[in-house]
Amino acid sequence: MAIRVGFIGLGNQGGPIATHYAPSGFQTTVYDVDPQKIHELEQSGAQGATSPREVGESASLIGVCVPEDDHVRDVVQGKNGILAGAAPGTVILIHSTILPQTAIELSSEAAQQGVALLDACVTGGAARAQSKELTYMVGGDQEDLEKARPMLECTSAHIIHAGPVGNGAKLKLCLNMITYIQWAAVSESFALAQAIDLPKEVLEEAGKANGQLTPLMSAFLQSQSLPPEVRESEGLQTAMRGFMNVAEKDLAWALQLARKSEVGLPVTGLVAQSMARIYGVEDRGRR
Repeated sequence: MAIRVGFIGLGNQGGPIATHYAPSGFQTTVYDVDPQKIHELEQSGAQGATSPREVGESASLIGVCVPEDDHVRDVVQGKNGILAGAAPGTVILIHSTILPQTAIELSSEAAQQGVALLDACVTGGAARAQSKELTYMVGGDQEDLEKARPMLECTSAHIIHAGPVGNGAKLKLCLNMITYIQWAAVSESFALAQAIDLPKEVLEEAGKANGQLTPLMSAFLQSQSLPPEVRESEGLQTAMRGFMNVAEKDLAWALQLARKSEVGLPVTGLVAQSMARIYGVEDRGRR
């Protein structure tokens, strides 16, 4: 019998993840607030649902990839949320980058009706989702992870068990700090090179030669090297604004954890205030 999987949130990250399940032989049910996104997944063999509750009724392994903590809470515990329809033994995997406490609280509530919840945070972006090379950082019981492993292996190159529930979110927030600080570093370095008439190709060659310029930084640099008319176009500005909003939220969560833990993160604080400039977003008053 085919494994029954569900997926909620078919956006930039979730859509490319969910598109693999039905073609891989999973009985797949999907939901998104945008009916068009559901229709697109139906073309690859998935069954569309009308609510998260319906996904909960249809699947035993359910991925959730929505923007923020409040969205996750609504999808899981809302009136028409997953828990309203899920049977005991269901495993919910939260792929969204959320606060660890959110995962812990939702896991506790889910456990009251025999449902497991893992914070299975994901990194790699849409491109690696399409090529099935994502990395999942999972917080939760090993037994529940093993139940969910077939679903995770369908789209991943690496699955890391980070420890108890909440640790997947902790790991993702720490990792994202490294990412955004790297992007700030490469953005400023190449801005200086341009200002002093140093060819960016020379700086890039030198940075790659000694390992200072990582593949992730190089990929970001390429997006920042587009012609001005492309960078300033409405389509790209909309996309960059979306990425900026995610980055600011993730860094805000990291700084919140730092305050509670009495750890100073001065560089992260500066980078958090600079994401509009780093992404080249043209919002007035933010640059």
